[in-house]
Amino acid sequence: MERPPELGGGWGKRVVVIGGGVAGSFIAKSLQFHGDVTLIDPKEYFEIPYASLRGMMEPSFVERTVIHHKDYLTNGRLFVSKAINISNSEVLTEEGRSFCYDYLVLATGHVDSAPETRKERLAEYQAENEKIKDANSILIVGGGPTGVELAAEIAVDFPDKKVTLVHRGPRLLEFIGPKAAGKTLDWLRSRNVEVKLMQSVDVNISSGRRDTYITSSGETIEADCTFQCMGKPLGSDWLKGSLLKDSMDNLGRLKVDENLRVKGHKNIFAIGDITDIKEIKQGYFAQKHAKIAANNLKLLMNGGNERKLAAYKPHSPVAIVTLGRHDAVAQFPYTTVIGLVPGLLKSKDLFVSKTRKKIGLDPRALHS
Repeated sequence: MERPPELGGGWGKRVVVIGGGVAGSFIAKSLQFHGDVTLIDPKEYFEIPYASLRGMMEPSFVERTVIHHKDYLTNGRLFVSKAINISNSEVLTEEGRSFCYDYLVLATGHVDSAPETRKERLAEYQAENEKIKDANSILIVGGGPTGVELAAEIAVDFPDKKVTLVHRGPRLLEFIGPKAAGKTLDWLRSRNVEVKLMQSVDVNISSGRRDTYITSSGETIEADCTFQCMGKPLGSDWLKGSLLKDSMDNLGRLKVDENLRVKGHKNIFAIGDITDIKEIKQGYFAQKHAKIAANNLKLLMNGGNERKLAAYKPHSPVAIVTLGRHDAVAQFPYTTVIGLVPGLLKSKDLFVSKTRKKIGLDPRALHS
């Protein structure tokens, strides 16, 4: 759906933002009173991604984390669709609509199969919760942050469930240090999560018996339900035939300069996970990208001197992985901590109140 034109900015430079995840939503919100802003997203809502697994344990939790774009984008236009191509002045959507721009922001992150409406998304959480409650044994494939956090959430909220976590790598959480990974493994095993490293399993192929799976090492796992927590592909495939095809690296990431502009394109910015910035891909850093890019766009839209553009500096690796409702493992530049202390930083509220406040909403309101 398209926001009625009278609700849009209707003045100033035209800014089109593609992607309504953390980076895209934050920059659209920041720019909506500084130009004529249009947000293009396949969904009618913004979702706080680092709180999604808690919603599978407690569906009412996501009433605060799945937010209609229109609730924060009060002075911009929303068009619910997929962008399929761009030129140096226009964006084309899958319905054949074109949107002219003076400045373009690409924030498509990773490919997500989430449904279009907020109502459908909330129903998905309810269904996942029922799936977990009805199961006696659960198989999780993938030992990255999503798989680890899901295993921990289930182990804490449903301690009677048999949880098995299978990971093809030599250790969990390979994006952070081995010390943090080792502490996480010990924590999971202390909660009776069976962790199988250096193995893989195809949940689409059973052993011939219902709900029985064979790992690459020949081990048998019985599970009533399964969750695949593998990495999602970048949301950049659609750009490979566009004018930005030469601005992508071999992993599909957009090459950006220190001002977060796509290299070789002075009026196109890229922020969030889709960039080639050398740092851990996290919502916290996506917010930092949005802030820097928004300030640079405001400067350019007001005719400011390009030499005054702010530079983004990649951050040191700081990672907090939640382990249920109270604990977490935190890796800082010079130390690693596990337990209640890092849990106080994230685990209880998962930064939901802080994120809602930053986007201009009541931190505690149950409905967006």
